[in-house]
This record gives sequence, structure tokens and C-alpha cells, in this order.
Amino acid sequence: MNRQPELTDRSPIGAGALAGIDRRSAIDAVRSRIGMAISLGLLKPGERLPDQEDVAVGLSVSPITARRALAGLAEQGVVVRRRGRGGGTFVADDPPRKVLAELVASPAESRAVNRLVDRRLLFECAVTHYAAVNATAGQLDELERLTREMASSSNWSEYHRADERFHQLVGASSALGTAVDAYHETLAELYAYFIPYPIEILHTSNRDHVALVEALRAGDGQRAVEVSRKHVDVLHKTMFMGLIDGAVNAGD
Repeated sequence: MNRQPELTDRSPIGAGALAGIDRRSAIDAVRSRIGMAISLGLLKPGERLPDQEDVAVGLSVSPITARRALAGLAEQGVVVRRRGRGGGTFVADDPPRKVLAELVASPAESRAVNRLVDRRLLFECAVTHYAAVNATAGQLDELERLTREMASSSNWSEYHRADERFHQLVGASSALGTAVDAYHETLAELYAYFIPYPIEILHTSNRDHVALVEALRAGDGQRAVEVSRKHVDVLHKTMFMGLIDGAVNAGD
């Protein structure tokens, strides 16, 4: 898993293909992603967040970045920390709306992530096509095991870990050699923008993974590519930029 150094590192915003839009520190990016999930109702008042280490893994950052981001949100009253048995970090019952408004992604950021989704869509279709031809029995068995792991996951952090390994293995199964590195790099960039989702939504998304493995086992490249295309294309509406746009439109 890609980790970001916490003091000098920057989020992918403003880097590489995303140059020209607002730059955020890794800590601010995590604060923004959690804040947006709360604003959109994906994280509910009083809901317990996963442990700090799990938040770090689920959001593809280092533990210290996650700790500092959560501490900042606690200072602003967005989350509360409770000690003792049953303690942990919880979404505040009434998070300050002004603070949440400041954590929303900018239009430039949303446009940039939409372009990143399009890039992943092209790569995903290519690696899936070749995975239908080249995947080994062992790789297919492991992909199927990962779908079961996602199906049994209890929170977004656990799901993310298995989801990331699943898509990395699909890329490796294509046997495209170093050419697949570009796919893995794009996948890692895009994971840096995912926000927490209710596990029920993620379990529904896992049905695509199950269908993909079935198509790969059958050597049905056309079906496998179509499953992958729909799976990635829906990110335009289900990642934060699509959800925010929908919320804005709904209020017009």
C-alpha cells in the first residue's frame, strides 16, 4: 500500500496530472475526506470511526497523518473522542456546519478527479481484457477469496484493504508486465480521494467484483470488460464529486 510521509508530503492534488488546482497537505486531505463524508450523510452523527490505524489504512495514509487529522477534527468539534470501554472517535452529534462547509472539495478538485476516473476507466478495460486471457487458476482463486473478504468486512476500512488488493491482482493477472504499472499508479492516485462509505453500499459494489471473477473464470473477455467499465464509470456519480454535485442540484 502506498503511504505518504506526513510532514513534507503533499496529497496528489496539485501534483502531476492534477497540477493547477488547490494543493492540500496530506493531513488536510484526510480532514476533507472525513468531513465530506459527514456532510453527505455517509457518516452519521454518533457513528464510531474505525481505530486510528484502520483509518490510516482505509484512507491510504500513514498512522501519524490519520492521528493528526483526527485530532484537528476533534479540535474543531467535528468528531469527539471518548476514553474507556466503548471509547474511540465518534462523529459529533451536531458538527459545526461552518467547519464542514470549509472541508468540501473545490470545483477544480472535482473536475480533476473526474479526469482521473476517466483515465482509470481506460486502463481498467485494458487490464481486464488481458486478465480474461492470462489469469492463472491460483490468481482467480485469490480474487474469489478477496470477494468473500469484502463481503464479510464490517466497515469501510476493512473493505478498502481487500478492494485495493483485488484490483491490484486484476492488473497483475493481465500479464502485461511493466505496462500495467501505469494502471497501478492511477489506481493508487484515485484511492487517495475515496471517502468513507456505509458498508452496505460497499457490499453492493462488491457484487461487481463477484461478477468479474465469474467472467474471468469463463474466459469471457467481453463480459469482463463490460463489468469493469460499469464498475469504474459509476465513480463519476458515487465518489465525492458526483455526490456533491447531486446535493447541489437537488437544492436548486
